[in-house]
Amino acid sequence: MRAEELAAELNHPAARQLLHHPGPARLAYTGRDGFPRVIPIGFYWDGERLFLCTAVTAPKVQALRERPHVALTIDTDEAPQKALLIRGVAEIEIVDGVPPEYLAASAKSMGAAELQAFEAQVRGVYPQMARISVTPAWARCYDFGAGRLPAFLQKLIAGG
Repeated sequence: MRAEELAAELNHPAARQLLHHPGPARLAYTGRDGFPRVIPIGFYWDGERLFLCTAVTAPKVQALRERPHVALTIDTDEAPQKALLIRGVAEIEIVDGVPPEYLAASAKSMGAAELQAFEAQVRGVYPQMARISVTPAWARCYDFGAGRLPAFLQKLIAGG
C-alpha cells in the first residue's frame, strides 16, 4: 500500500475514532505451532504505531519473535458498525516496569480513581513487560453506515 493511501485510511474520521476506541483490538498472529491465533488485547495509538503490552512470559511474545507479521482489527458492535483493519510487523521490546502505553491503553476505559488503583496493582505484578509495537503497513477502514464497504460488497450491491 502506498504511503498516501495508508495515511488516507488512517486519517479517515471513522479510523481516527476507532484508533482511540476504549475496547480491545483483535490481534491475529501465527502461534509457535504454525496455527493462527486471534486474541483480544488492549492497545494504544500514538499517531504512528499501535502499542500492545503483555507479560514477558506470554506465549505470543515468543511466537511474534519467530513470526512477526500480524493483523489487527478494531471494530464496534453498535450501529452503524465500523471496522479498521491493519497489517504490519510487530517489534518487541522488553521494558522494566509497566510501559506508559499500557497505562494509556487502560486509561481509555477507566476513570481517574479506578486507573490509580489499577496502576498500583499492575506495578506490583510486573517487574518487566513486553511492549509490542506495530507500525501499519496496510490499513482499510469500513464505515457500514456511511456506505464505506469492502469492494466485493459494493460490487454485489451494485448488481455485478
